[in-house]
Amino acid sequence: MSMFNILPGFQKSPAGLERQILKRLPRITWVGTALFGALALVARALPWSGGEADIFIRIHTIDIYLIGLAILHWTVVLTVGIGAFIVMVMKGPAYVADAYPLMESDRPLPPDAPRVDRHRP
Repeated sequence: MSMFNILPGFQKSPAGLERQILKRLPRITWVGTALFGALALVARALPWSGGEADIFIRIHTIDIYLIGLAILHWTVVLTVGIGAFIVMVMKGPAYVADAYPLMESDRPLPPDAPRVDRHRP
């Protein structure tokens, strides 16, 4: 017996936007990260006025903001990637679960019979 039993007659859905998103995510990740790095370098190249301590504080404040934005960017990219992967998996083939015996009944109920939940009071 196979570990994965594909449902007979099931047609896979065609690939859509999720495949395009998954292909673009690595580039989006690197370009976004490089953009934040470039902004940090631009902050160091700008002529700042004031004392050396003030310039140091301004540049490090910009660095902290850019690091936070880079981490937010990575989190958004990861979240979108997880969502696109889930959609891709859900569009794949349907699988049949293995049958398991019912312990409470010798024969199954007819489809139109009302179901009684014996576990609730």
